[in-house]
Amino acid sequence: MPQKKRLFAANLALAASVVLLGLKFWAYKLTGSQAVFSDAMESIVNVIAALSLLILLRIAGKPADEDHPYGHGKAEYFSSAFEGGLITFAALMIVIEAADALIYGSRLRELEFGLLIIAAAGAANLALGWYLLRLGRKIHSLALQASGKHILSDFWTTAGVLAALGVVHFTGILWLDPLAALIVGLLLGKTGLSLLKDSAGALMDAEDMSLLRRILELFTRHRSPGIIRIHHTRVIRSGNYHHIDSHVVVPEFWDVTRAHEETDEFEHKFIRDYEFDGEIHFHVDPCRRAYCRACDYPNCPVRREPFKEKILFTIEELRSPIEPEEFK
Repeated sequence: MPQKKRLFAANLALAASVVLLGLKFWAYKLTGSQAVFSDAMESIVNVIAALSLLILLRIAGKPADEDHPYGHGKAEYFSSAFEGGLITFAALMIVIEAADALIYGSRLRELEFGLLIIAAAGAANLALGWYLLRLGRKIHSLALQASGKHILSDFWTTAGVLAALGVVHFTGILWLDPLAALIVGLLLGKTGLSLLKDSAGALMDAEDMSLLRRILELFTRHRSPGIIRIHHTRVIRSGNYHHIDSHVVVPEFWDVTRAHEETDEFEHKFIRDYEFDGEIHFHVDPCRRAYCRACDYPNCPVRREPFKEKILFTIEELRSPIEPEEFK
């Protein structure tokens, strides 16, 4: 079902972007406004980005195979990276054109009709961007969220263009038009670079603290006697599929079968409540009787000292690759 929603949203974004592109270039032809040109240039990016989103979401939706054992989910990150690059390029083109118009001047015409067209396009962008962002957050699609943020930034671009052209219309100060376009270009450049940064982080599996906090919450909720300590936790994200690696300390007298059964049950409870599809790979460490005072396992046959207090699961504990000195 999430994949169907992704593809429906991507098709809707592509169709809407093509229509809005036509409207904005029509408005530019009518008005000759550099600000409207900047808005129309961003719409070219929207169309290309929507097409790439559709293609890459289809790739991302393919199941794991022999060549891609973790699935194809990272294709979503390529989509958002590509979109960020396109936005940055469009921003550069807008800044160049705006600077040229500031230096050499520009002429405006038929502003009233052009403003109506741009206003209608802006309202459509607001609705579409809100829908994509909301759906992307609901089904955990970075590509849809990136597309939604981009389209919402397009709405604010349009709002700025409308405001600038309104001032030009009532005051006759023509240089405000290319100035507005220049500001739009700079803001778009910031948006594009931000998308590139987020996408690069996801592609390189940069640590996501909000995700670690959610993992910590679920580890704590489903902790059971015998799960003494969890540390050195890392996450590989592949779209909506997450592979979690973690070390877990268990009683040393558990044999292989018991350790597997207990950690497998713990994993199932975790995945059941986790918002993403995925799996956990636990590296099992024996307690070596060093954790007795931190282990509440009942009737332990190898206990050296009485239980005092469990090790609290914290972000620092979760991330730590080594054992504390007190338990070595």
